[in-house]
Amino acid sequence: MNYTLEEKEAFMREALKEAEIALEHDEIPIGCVIVKDGKVIGRGHNAREELQRAVMHAEIMAIENANLSEESWRLLDCTLFVTIEPCVMCSGAIGLARIPNVVYGAKNQKFGAAGSLYDILTDERLNHRVEVETGILEDDCAEIMQDFFRNRRKK
Repeated sequence: MNYTLEEKEAFMREALKEAEIALEHDEIPIGCVIVKDGKVIGRGHNAREELQRAVMHAEIMAIENANLSEESWRLLDCTLFVTIEPCVMCSGAIGLARIPNVVYGAKNQKFGAAGSLYDILTDERLNHRVEVETGILEDDCAEIMQDFFRNRRKK
């Protein structure tokens, strides 16, 4: 993962655009992009309510989109950028897709499986480990979530 800080921030802004799409559908605003050779090959946002499918998290949608783009289930030489730390399900899917690099914006203290509650992506007992970087546009990524839940509580 040899992206500059500016490039990482640009890709995270793309993930934030996906989070905005989720927000437009009154979904928890999490967005994700998958990048290969400096190009976005997969995009996703939370869509559980919209699609009425429990597994439609941003990472799952982006992985499916990238699989189609690459015509392969293996997403080698890719980096996944997601606004919020992946959950257990998404961390498992990242490993199964063989994605070697994950960059996330803000921690998920209640469901995070990339360092907060669990550390699935770097667990040495698993056959695939992922390089994880955190904190890219952390404040922006946290703010969209905080605003969403603050507004939801007011309703």
